Amino acid sequence: MQQRKTWRAKLHEIMFETNTHAGKTFEIFIIIAIFLSIAVVMLDSVKAISQNYEEQLHSMEWGFTLLFTVEYLARLYCTNKPLKYATSFIGVVDLLAILPTYLIVFFHGTEYLLIIRSLRVLRIFRILKILQYVGEANLLMRALRESSRKIIVFLFALLTLVVILGSMMYVLEAKADSGFTSIPESVYWAVVTLTTVGYGDISPQTFLGQFLASIIMVLGYSIIAVPTGIVSVGISRAMKRTLPPRTCPTCSAKSHEDDASYCKHCGSKL
Repeated sequence: MQQRKTWRAKLHEIMFETNTHAGKTFEIFIIIAIFLSIAVVMLDSVKAISQNYEEQLHSMEWGFTLLFTVEYLARLYCTNKPLKYATSFIGVVDLLAILPTYLIVFFHGTEYLLIIRSLRVLRIFRILKILQYVGEANLLMRALRESSRKIIVFLFALLTLVVILGSMMYVLEAKADSGFTSIPESVYWAVVTLTTVGYGDISPQTFLGQFLASIIMVLGYSIIAVPTGIVSVGISRAMKRTLPPRTCPTCSAKSHEDDASYCKHCGSKL
């Protein structure tokens, strides 16, 4: 019994505790597998590739599915509250990452739902806890470095969004002969539309496709302001740090808040 508890504890350390060497190594391995599995799904949507390598791509997809299935079951086994994990955001995403492959056996066309796996890439943000920041002389570089984690999160979230939206548009427009010939082509269109560039070389023809495109266009305006706001806040904070500390004229105490009106030590007016 004690040996079983020790085994579960070690497995839990690997599966959930990313601050350990084993945990970080496992997370990196899974993230690489996620990227490769998404690449397989995308390549399978390209007719020229899928016709020549159909068996290899399907074998690889089943291999990734079995890997993620074992991972999902192992997480349920080693956690003390499996129901809590299964109903959590990460748990639901983990289940959705393996479910579509098994549904292919019964329903045709669900293989493109595998793109939901891109949401699992959000796990990479756990590793960002190890990042450390040091002081810089240049104000702009300091602001960019302090905002880098937020910018990385934003870019990965944007990457996830365009992959999902592009895949949705491929499903809606695949039979309309409107230029959405593969998932990579559709993702390219999503990037062009979301950034409000709008080349116009590909455009949706169906009602649902045009409705989704309208949502993406409106969404693009709100997304553009996000990185600008992140960097602006970083510059503002960096500028405040470069200002000389506020000193009390009575007791010479320093390190007062920017909006302080009185000294926190002697109560004199600043």
